[in-house]
Amino acid sequence: MNAGRLLMRVTVVPSLLLVAWLAVSLPLLMAGAFRPIPAFALFLPVAALVLWLGLRTGPHDGARGEDAAAGREAVPWWAVAAVFAITAAFLVLQVVMSAEQIIVRRDPASYVQFATWLAEHGSLPIPLMEGAFGGPDGVIYYQSPAFYQHDGAIVPQFMAGLPLVLALGGWIGGTHGILLTAPLLGACCVLAFAGLVARLVGPRWAPAGALFLALALPMLYVSRNTFSEPPAILLLVGGLSLMYDSRREEGRRADLKAFLAGLALGLIVLVRIDGLRDVLPVVAFAGFYVARRRWIGYWTAGGLLLGAGAGLAEGFTLSLPYLAYLYASLAPLLLITAVILVGTVAMVVLLRWDRTGIPLRRAGAAVARGRVPGAAAVLTVLVLLGFALRPLVQTVRRPPATADDEMNVRFIETVQRIQGLPVDGTRQYSELSLHWVAWYIGPPALLFAALGAALLVRRLLRGQSPEWLLPYAMIVWTTTQVLLRPGITPDHPWASRRLIGLVIPGLLLFALFAAAWTARRVRRLGYSPRAMRIGTVTGVGLMLVPVVLTSGGYIVTRTERHEVAAVERMCGALRPDSSIVVVEHSTADRFLQVVRGMCGRPAARTSDAATPADVRRVIAKVRDAGRRPVIMAAEAEQVAPYGTPTRILRLDTRQDGRTLTEPPGGTWGLAMEVWIAEPGRS
Repeated sequence: MNAGRLLMRVTVVPSLLLVAWLAVSLPLLMAGAFRPIPAFALFLPVAALVLWLGLRTGPHDGARGEDAAAGREAVPWWAVAAVFAITAAFLVLQVVMSAEQIIVRRDPASYVQFATWLAEHGSLPIPLMEGAFGGPDGVIYYQSPAFYQHDGAIVPQFMAGLPLVLALGGWIGGTHGILLTAPLLGACCVLAFAGLVARLVGPRWAPAGALFLALALPMLYVSRNTFSEPPAILLLVGGLSLMYDSRREEGRRADLKAFLAGLALGLIVLVRIDGLRDVLPVVAFAGFYVARRRWIGYWTAGGLLLGAGAGLAEGFTLSLPYLAYLYASLAPLLLITAVILVGTVAMVVLLRWDRTGIPLRRAGAAVARGRVPGAAAVLTVLVLLGFALRPLVQTVRRPPATADDEMNVRFIETVQRIQGLPVDGTRQYSELSLHWVAWYIGPPALLFAALGAALLVRRLLRGQSPEWLLPYAMIVWTTTQVLLRPGITPDHPWASRRLIGLVIPGLLLFALFAAAWTARRVRRLGYSPRAMRIGTVTGVGLMLVPVVLTSGGYIVTRTERHEVAAVERMCGALRPDSSIVVVEHSTADRFLQVVRGMCGRPAARTSDAATPADVRRVIAKVRDAGRRPVIMAAEAEQVAPYGTPTRILRLDTRQDGRTLTEPPGGTWGLAMEVWIAEPGRS
């Protein structure tokens, strides 16, 4: 096997395996049978089939697979070796530096607890276990952040895609296996992105693509913690690579790869519900090929609808409270989706009807010959300039509308005080969104991205570089919306996760395209190949300097350590017949699902209106149910009225710092204690 074929195949393998796993695990979960034996029994043949369909090539591929948009040169082995080395180094670094967020404070720990329940029980929802507390009582309830109490059960927040993947790690290695799945997914993203760069820019640029993504702080951040972005990136990049490969095939091979590409892109919705926004351009793309009577359009649409439909089915059956919580943003997204579907159908009809199709095609040809492509290139640069100047003319604020909004306001005010900023908790800092991008990929890469976007829109409107049509549409569509409204609490590095899903990989792709275009232009001036290699490496190195300056400190910073050991000790201190009643707010928020899921003990919390007499009544009901009541809180004084206080958890660690107007750096201290009292215990 030559270097080009190896690079093209290996870089899509992780995405294909992820598609196969989700295709098997979701039906099992919905049937309440997500257990290791049936999952592996189904996964192995499905994975073999998906890999065979996604990797098989026609007789022409050995010659063409080595080529890319940048040229027809043979792929050197050094490029393949460099991609593998960067991926391996990234994986090792991230495994060593991985965090242990399992105590629920933000999304990573919520995903860990979701995955822990799936790995151990294989079904949803999570039962309340009211019988362990003597039945329903007006002063106790069972929900906590990211775990809704709904229809007599606990329903985890978020879509099930990532927990289904993390549960596989849980089966293999327990809690540490769940946590180490995040670095593995991140390394797969680096590898897959290198493959997409090889296809669209050129194989010799693949190592640069892998290095840029691997060193970007948001990529480091989301792959040290259990975030949903890495599997979404993997499906996105893999889907685009498969779509590129389908264009280089013929007949049924092309159709089946297009189907797998559409399926991978559609399954993003199973991982992130806002992935529905990202894949909307695929609908129009598939419709365009259907209008041209190309079967690839039907197969792409079929895969997309199957994947996205599976995600929506899971959301509206197993994650309904989460979607209800997102109603204000989800309802407009569903409306936009309906409009685009109707518009795509109308486009197909108009293009296939001769009375309208012929004039439309003539108009398209006239646009390609005219000045519109050049004007679109200029407009692209002006739009990015507008985002850069946005802070001079706009300050984005959002008055709180819910209890969660009020909590975010208080949090932002706290960070503002720490950083010495004017205190205004309604500030969203969204006007700085393009500046955030510049922090993480550096001004040189951002400028090259602007050039690349301008060059590509001109080419596409001229009918050139058709392989870029779908990637360009998805990148521009999503990047514009994210920059306009990031829709996330604006502290960093937390907010950087909104950029890593598509904005940063997409702009890096544009930047590398522009760099390759510049190198080809310079080569025409007559420089020697050796001078060109030195100049290219130097240029890439200079572009990497600001990236490393931002992420350098974070690369060697360890946070969220020792949580697993602390929780294991806590669980060991709770007797098997205990029923845990948490009487303090923050401890209930952080530990209710930890106790229920990782310790395997029934857990409930008291309402804010509960009195000591109410708590004692609950204690009596627990005893009547034949179980041992345990009162839990953050301080000894809070449990002392009910028995002798015993500290069962003490954690002193570091967490990522929080910044609002500058790149993130440094850490904050994090200390937690958990105390219990067993009523009647001497």
